[in-house]
Amino acid sequence: MKIITILGARPQFIKAGSVSREISKCKDINEIIVHTGQHYDVNMSDIFFDEMKIPKPNYFLGIGGKSHGAMTGQMIEKIEEVILKEQPDWILVYGDTNSTLAGAIVASKLHIKLVHVEAGLRSFNMRMPEEVNRILTDRVSQILCCPTNTAIQNLKNEGYENFDCKIVKSGDVMQDGAIFYKNLAVKPSCKISDKYVLSTIHRAENTDNLNRLNSIVKSLNEVNKNRQVILPLHPRTKKILEKNNIKTNFTIIDPVGYLEMIWLIDNCDLVMTDSGGLQKEAFFFKKPCITLRDETEWVELIENRFNVLVGADKDKILHAYNNYIFSDKFDINLYGGGKASKNIVVELLEF
Repeated sequence: MKIITILGARPQFIKAGSVSREISKCKDINEIIVHTGQHYDVNMSDIFFDEMKIPKPNYFLGIGGKSHGAMTGQMIEKIEEVILKEQPDWILVYGDTNSTLAGAIVASKLHIKLVHVEAGLRSFNMRMPEEVNRILTDRVSQILCCPTNTAIQNLKNEGYENFDCKIVKSGDVMQDGAIFYKNLAVKPSCKISDKYVLSTIHRAENTDNLNRLNSIVKSLNEVNKNRQVILPLHPRTKKILEKNNIKTNFTIIDPVGYLEMIWLIDNCDLVMTDSGGLQKEAFFFKKPCITLRDETEWVELIENRFNVLVGADKDKILHAYNNYIFSDKFDINLYGGGKASKNIVVELLEF
């Protein structure tokens, strides 16, 4: 069996690494990895792949830095060329990037079977490009690997039981990765207190809206008065803060690698973030999380009180920080307990 895996962003490589390591144990599967270059990262050198124990891509398409339409169109063209050359049995895609959608479209046009890892996730916000990508990808997939019961229910609500596809509760590959990388974690070089809050801000809904950004920063400044707040910040967002004279009193550091981020999550007291992935990673490492968004795909974290949604409202953020009672029952199995990759490979072999 030959599988083409389509990846476009560094987080996708980290997720796919767990599945690739499981595939490598199976003599019956030959995996070929295609890196579209959607989120090209100069740090994704050979050292990155070696340190992260991830197979190096067989193809690098070098497509990035363009509009959604131009990027997706060029990806479809280049991925199709690879597929016609390699003639795979399956195309494997992850998540909700433009690379994911491009791979799904090529699979459907060339009648190649498609498996979507992280299927069934919904924010119910159609203004998010990711929401459109994941919905369209789900619709043309033959195997839908859902990380949670909520994701499965979303698909059932949309009528997927009537479609020619298989819905599988695989578990979440991110948990597989968190377990694997915990022992490889690296402490960042910045000054870190014994007790600190880890925060990230990167979503356009927060960084491009000055009212929301101001409110979040003011909240973090307040939190920092009694507990260090550490925020790895993208240079683009840092420029927005500087341009608009938004003052920060907390610790801003340059973006860190995944192994450093794992260390920061594992050793913090609390996470405050607008990231989708970091919400789950907080749970994996038994940390409560305040989510600086108006909605989340990970509703089970909200329902079980590991996570609380506060948007960008300063009063809500500080009220959650000071008063919210989080659950400490982190032993509940919400995401598969680290067996997702094995489950996905089993489904491929049995389909």
